[in-house]
Amino acid sequence: RVSLELGGNAAFIVFDDADIDEAVAAAMSSKFRNAGQTCVCADRFLVHESIEEEFISKFVEAAKELNVGAGSDESVTLTPLITSAAVQQISEKVTEAVDNGATILLGGNSLPSRGANYFEATILNTVDRASKLWRTETFGPVAAISTFSSEDEAIELANDTVSGLAAYVMTRDVGRIFRVTERLENGLVGVNEGVISSAYAPFGGVKESGLGREGSSMGIDEYIETKYVFLNH
Repeated sequence: RVSLELGGNAAFIVFDDADIDEAVAAAMSSKFRNAGQTCVCADRFLVHESIEEEFISKFVEAAKELNVGAGSDESVTLTPLITSAAVQQISEKVTEAVDNGATILLGGNSLPSRGANYFEATILNTVDRASKLWRTETFGPVAAISTFSSEDEAIELANDTVSGLAAYVMTRDVGRIFRVTERLENGLVGVNEGVISSAYAPFGGVKESGLGREGSSMGIDEYIETKYVFLNH
């Protein structure tokens, strides 16, 4: 028996009826906790074109307040990456995205004055959906933004990845919540919330994000063999 968790490339969808302040708070916690180094961190931000300006403006302002430094300092809210190689990889992705037409709205650089493993909070808009920044898991404090015009387009773009671990949906429409979460190809979906995993909930993905589930009562099932006994006594 085997259970595998193989990473993600989470979409964070902000619909036009979303509570923008709530969406920004969820985006901050989903993108920048642990400096973006969790497999369920939001990477691809899909924002309805009618609220693009408001959401991005508030998102950028919130990200500016992050305090970069060592995790041992209680005032720090953005910690270093795990290796200097991760910083280099993210730098290359950001450079490629900009070369392909993306606009840096915040950050975009490593912070060698602080140490080899530091990269500043970064937000890019108009990211080419063929770029590595969009197509692959970032595992760092970089948010890639693109827009959509319809519910169907948002779902299509969110599912356009080999990964299928987590996704996030920001909307106040209950009907839309059920429609969209049903169609998303992900093992976990957060609705109006940016931190969704817990020990008592099943955790795992679909497609190339893994096999099986961990956590909850389902987690132990991955390691138990079922035995059938026919008894005639």
